[in-house]
Amino acid sequence: QVQLVESGGGLVQPGGSLRLSCLASGSIFGIYTMGWYRQAPGKQRELVATITTLGNTNYADSVKDRASISMNNAKDTVTLQMNSLKFDDTAVYYCYADDPGAINSQGVYGVDYWGKGTLVTVSS
Repeated sequence: QVQLVESGGGLVQPGGSLRLSCLASGSIFGIYTMGWYRQAPGKQRELVATITTLGNTNYADSVKDRASISMNNAKDTVTLQMNSLKFDDTAVYYCYADDPGAINSQGVYGVDYWGKGTLVTVSS
């Protein structure tokens, strides 16, 4: 099992910046991808950005020009830096991690883990 704990978030003014961090603990040796998803009120959860242990990154089109995701050398912390925040960035941001080598409850390879989420509110 992997536990994910997010930190950061809160109230940010339009045009401001945010920095979210997520610490993974437990059986982290099999983690391949970590990243961030978000869910705005009344909308589905969507990708923000992910990074693999090989350093490959993926960004949503809506943030790719103003976001940067990184992973520490210990491969247990992922950090998201976002600038030029907009009202549309208001959402609960969830940390995500996957372990392709773990077996899920259905006996299939691949387990996804989620944090509890942290609220980011962009408001003046």
